[in-house]
This record gives sequence, structure tokens and C-alpha cells, in this order.
Amino acid sequence: MNEDLAPRTVIEACLPMRGEVGLDVVLDTANAAALADQPVRLALRRMVGAGEVLQTGRGRRGAVRLTETGRARLERDRAALVLAEAQDRGRTSWDGLWRLTAVSLPESQRSRRDALRRRLTELGAAPVSTGLYLSPHDLLAMLDRDATDHLVHAEAGRVEVRGVTDPLEVTELLWPAAPVIDGYLALEETVDRLTAASNEADATRVRILQLRLADALETAMRRDPLIPPELRPTPWPPSRIRQGWRSAWRELVSLAPDGGVYQGWPGFRGES
Repeated sequence: MNEDLAPRTVIEACLPMRGEVGLDVVLDTANAAALADQPVRLALRRMVGAGEVLQTGRGRRGAVRLTETGRARLERDRAALVLAEAQDRGRTSWDGLWRLTAVSLPESQRSRRDALRRRLTELGAAPVSTGLYLSPHDLLAMLDRDATDHLVHAEAGRVEVRGVTDPLEVTELLWPAAPVIDGYLALEETVDRLTAASNEADATRVRILQLRLADALETAMRRDPLIPPELRPTPWPPSRIRQGWRSAWRELVSLAPDGGVYQGWPGFRGES
């Protein structure tokens, strides 16, 4: 878990998906997380300049809210949380198709080509040959709209990777379970520690605990390509640990007089 929270992380956490939040709340939360006002104001100006948030008023009496652009970006960035929740609750299933994606750009556009390859990797696709990526998920909707102009995409019911054809063996070959599980075991330890620290915490402290809890989940999920449960061993420890995370999140929400941070965000409802 990253103990040093970025100013942007704190600002985003304070922003509800709908409605506005006072700048006093944002700055007080940042101060409690050991951040000074100036870097937070600078990050906020950058977000305003990018068209992601709208600020009204000045100083601590002002307020900020997400724009449609900012809301769309946050929803796209949190799509992994939504998918994880759907998997854990049995609301989604694998359709049995593998997706093969290749980036089709010439050497003269190397930077653009490399950026698309990095993005595919970030989304959990595994390289199986030079410029060719495999995933059980359809990742096209997660890419920028113009990216599809530079991709070759195919679907297959059967793939063979390095002589392996069994879907579970292909999964273990390309997305080994052990590193993913290790990341979630670290999350489990953090959940236990933060849950114990929530006793008698005041409202501001609860918001900081929420920030730490969310940061720990994000850290674990960076290593998780969210392979469909049908392709993982049963039981799958990350699913159990995420359920424990949601229980801890619900507890913190109940302790915060206003519900705390990440209000209305996908993946942060903490439903039973």
C-alpha cells in the first residue's frame, strides 16, 4: 500500500459522482493525509484545465464537482472494480471466446504503437507473440475510440500457446495465479489492520482510513487481470478477500456521518 497519497487521489476521492463537495472538505481531508494546501490546489487547477472538474467560488468557501468528461473518465478507470464485483457475485460468466489483438502501426509511429501495446498490457492482455495479445475479455470498449483504427482483432474458441490448449492451463501459463494471490493476501492484512484502527475514529480519521483501504485494494488489483472465474481454481482466494474488503468498507461508511469518500462511485457501494 502506498502511504503517500497523491493530491489528485484525495481530490478524486472527495468528489461524489453526482453533486458537489466543498473545498474545505477536500483540503481538510488532504491535510489529515499529511498534504499541504498548495499541491492540492495545483492538482485541482490541472483538473479544471483538463475539463474534468468545475470549480465555483474561491478558497475554502468554494466547491467543486465532476464534469461529464471527468465522470466518464472515472467510470472508465473504475471498470475493473465493477467487473470484479460482478465476478464475485456470479453476475457474469465467460463466453468461451479468446480475443486476439494486434497493433497495426508502422515503425514511423512507434510511440503510438508502443502506447497501445502498453495499454493492452495494463488491461490484462498477455503478449503471446511480437505485437500479438491474448485476453478472455473484449477490451475494445476500454480503449480510446480512435485506437480501433490501429488494431487487428479476432475471436477464437480454441487457442494453442506454446503447445498448451487447455483453457485453465493457458490461463496459468500467461497469468500465473501465485502473484495475484500474493497481492490480495497483502490486502487482507491491510484490511485487518485498518478495521482495528477504525475503533473510536472521528469523522476525518474515518475518511483517511477509507482512502487507505481504497488504495490497498487498487494496489492489489494492479496485479490482477480479472480472468473469468471459470478459468481460475475454485475456491479463488482473491474473491473471498474482496468480499472481506467490502465488509470493511461498509463498516467505514456507516461510521462516516456523511458516508465519507467515493460517494456513488462504481465499485464503492459496499453492498452485501
